[in-house]
Amino acid sequence: MSDTIVPYEKNGYTLYSFTKCPFAQRALRAFKAAGVAHRVVEIDLENKPSWYGQVNPQLKVPALRTPDGTILIESLVIAEFVADAFPEANLLPSGAIERAQLRLFIETFNSRYIPFIYKTLTATSVDEQKAHTESLLAGLREVSKELEKQWERPSGKGGPFWAGGKFGFAEIATVSFINLLVVLRHYRGVEVPDTK
Repeated sequence: MSDTIVPYEKNGYTLYSFTKCPFAQRALRAFKAAGVAHRVVEIDLENKPSWYGQVNPQLKVPALRTPDGTILIESLVIAEFVADAFPEANLLPSGAIERAQLRLFIETFNSRYIPFIYKTLTATSVDEQKAHTESLLAGLREVSKELEKQWERPSGKGGPFWAGGKFGFAEIATVSFINLLVVLRHYRGVEVPDTK
């Protein structure tokens, strides 16, 4: 493959991704959950191809090229695009209230959990790590409370997923980051206490 020609799927979807990136995994999960054909072009984040700036000037993954040549960036934007473009996949709730509740949950997760995963991993002192770990655990408690509320609502009854028995947008947005708790335990000794 040339380092100057942008690879893409003619008349199809091309997802520019990196396997180990949890943000890129969101977009990939959306395509898989919707059952939509797509081409994945792996981007080596340590050695980005020179053409990638034409796809995403921010040089981040994921990025999506749609069949008409439109470029979308940001993982949640891409995942929501897939959900909207393929409504038959039922990745998002159909009701406005349920969608608002889902967006609140994802916002809580994004603001109260994700930043503290990375801050805990990159802490440079014991005190800094302890403070970030406490913030992370507080964020997890908030996320847990939102899940408990959802599982009492008609749209969440029956679990184990946000929408009851169906893997959907909430899981697309969160599961890659929940997996990072294993990394925190391994590298920082962080244990998540049982909440029961």
